[in-house]
Amino acid sequence: MQEIETRSGWLTRDQLRDARERLPILYVNLVPVRVDERSQVTQIGLLLRASETGEIQRELVSGRVLYHERLRDAVLRHIERDLGPMALPQVPIAPQPFAVAEYFPTPGVTPFHDPRQHAVALAYVVVLMGDCQPQGNALDLAWLTPAEASELATTPEMVGGHGVLLRQALAHLGHPI
Repeated sequence: MQEIETRSGWLTRDQLRDARERLPILYVNLVPVRVDERSQVTQIGLLLRASETGEIQRELVSGRVLYHERLRDAVLRHIERDLGPMALPQVPIAPQPFAVAEYFPTPGVTPFHDPRQHAVALAYVVVLMGDCQPQGNALDLAWLTPAEASELATTPEMVGGHGVLLRQALAHLGHPI
């Protein structure tokens, strides 16, 4: 019997490019939140990044799910990658996405656009209990009230459908949008 390599979840750049041309890629989109003692959302975290064209954008935490990786592990990995090892995410025992976003390389098919690929993203709200520091290519992390986040979600700073997902998260959490 032929052994199948399951330990490495990374594709080379060429393999990823080829896969993106042939099939949808699974992602997670994460809305980091802080809550009060009654578990009411008091703050929502948004990353500030520079795009490849030099534009400044606000984004949700997001990234690919690796081959043979559980969804909860992908959530934890991307929180740590973008917000640091001391973010202390509280992933629910049975995580259920509040939305499923289908990204297309062609603008206008859905509100979600990714010029690189067709991707499907499961969107989660994740409570963070620790100290968060922007990591990697994140320039900053802003903590906004739900009202401030709702206002920002409709601006051009939120691209690719992240503003739509943010509004859906706010609705899911019971905040007016």
